[in-house]
Amino acid sequence: MKIPKLGDLEVAVLDCVWAEGSVSAKDAHRLVGESRGTSLNTVQSALERLHRKQLLSRSKQSHAYFYSAAVGREQVMAALINEVLGRFGGDAPSSVAAILNAAEQLDEASLSLLETEIQNRRERST
Repeated sequence: MKIPKLGDLEVAVLDCVWAEGSVSAKDAHRLVGESRGTSLNTVQSALERLHRKQLLSRSKQSHAYFYSAAVGREQVMAALINEVLGRFGGDAPSSVAAILNAAEQLDEASLSLLETEIQNRRERST
């Protein structure tokens, strides 16, 4: 999956939708826009852009649209990481080094989870 470019507000709104499950423009504005000093119209525009980019789905309830995630956080993050790695030629040693450098920022619990997932993938592939 190719993820279109996302602005800071779009990422914040996506994060809000992932956390809440479903939001209206007013909900998203209250949760994201107010603290950023962003107008309701701007938040609504971000929701619409994310919908057009097929990252959010929407349904109409009464007079308002409610938005929910069309793709998961993990799927978006994986696509963005793969895009970055691919832009640098897919050089395996450099890709592994980059992933290890990023992993250095993780806490012990996250590193343990990563080790477990790597082991699970190895077992499934044999």
